[in-house]
Amino acid sequence: MGKLRVALLSGGISSEREVSIRSGNQVYEALDKAKYEVTRYDPATDLERLVAEASCIDVAFVILHGPYGEDGTVQGFLDLLHIPYQGSGVLGSALGMDKWTSKRLYKEAGLPVPPFKVLMKGQSFDAEALAVKPGFPLVVKPRYGGSSIGTSVVRTPEQLQKALDCAFEYGPDVILEAYVKGTEITGGVIGNDDLELLPIVEIIPESNYTFFDYEAKYKQGATCEICPARISPVLSDRAQAYAAAAHQALCCSGYSRTDMIIHDETIYVLETNTIPGMTPVSLFPSAAKTAGISFSQLLDRLIGLALENRSYTSEGHKWRFSR
Repeated sequence: MGKLRVALLSGGISSEREVSIRSGNQVYEALDKAKYEVTRYDPATDLERLVAEASCIDVAFVILHGPYGEDGTVQGFLDLLHIPYQGSGVLGSALGMDKWTSKRLYKEAGLPVPPFKVLMKGQSFDAEALAVKPGFPLVVKPRYGGSSIGTSVVRTPEQLQKALDCAFEYGPDVILEAYVKGTEITGGVIGNDDLELLPIVEIIPESNYTFFDYEAKYKQGATCEICPARISPVLSDRAQAYAAAAHQALCCSGYSRTDMIIHDETIYVLETNTIPGMTPVSLFPSAAKTAGISFSQLLDRLIGLALENRSYTSEGHKWRFSR
């Protein structure tokens, strides 16, 4: 049997391009070249080549973050080309990227979320009313996007406009969410129909960071990550159950990682990543390693799940809906 032909997609045109390239480099190095013939594509420049070579591709490995990569856009493009890929399809990807819709689906699934409000660009607001609900301090973040880009913690009404201006640079809608101080954790799941719940990771940014922001995420040594998290078995089991429930509420498949925070024994669900960071030291691979899955084995598993998820109708159309 010949090598599996893998299209590795990284880069793209979102504000998270550099993170995507770095993750793509790590994934490329870790993919077993005895098993895979890997060709790299950057959607910023290589979409025409990807179309031309689609018939020679067995599976795609998508390492794109943010709009036009993690939001269902590229997933729909790959569906049209009949190329299977790891992770969620168009629906799950779009829901995971949309913080407003995902929060409403979390609530419908019975998952606790911090109080929040949505503000559209140009919409007037009453800072005094916001002081009552959701209440200060506030986390101000773009409705779409990831890596905490455009996100600020606002402690007084006077700081609000600057934070809004920053968030509105990344889209027309902004989420105003009550700031919850507590233990930051994240929970990963892997699988299609049968989900494996990975150990919970505790995230501890250095004391000079107000929250797990972009620099804290990617600056070497800025954050301490402990797996398994130093929380009680009861809270750990609940956090794993919440990660699975969030995954299912957003119609995800393959894998996902849900960020949460614990305050006074209550676990609040914040957001779900449908393409988690994929360097060997990223949160999802670290949890997998604790579960006994090496980085290379994790990549093999995700490719296997992508191929398992490949199903066509008699007309050749692909469907990727999860239960």
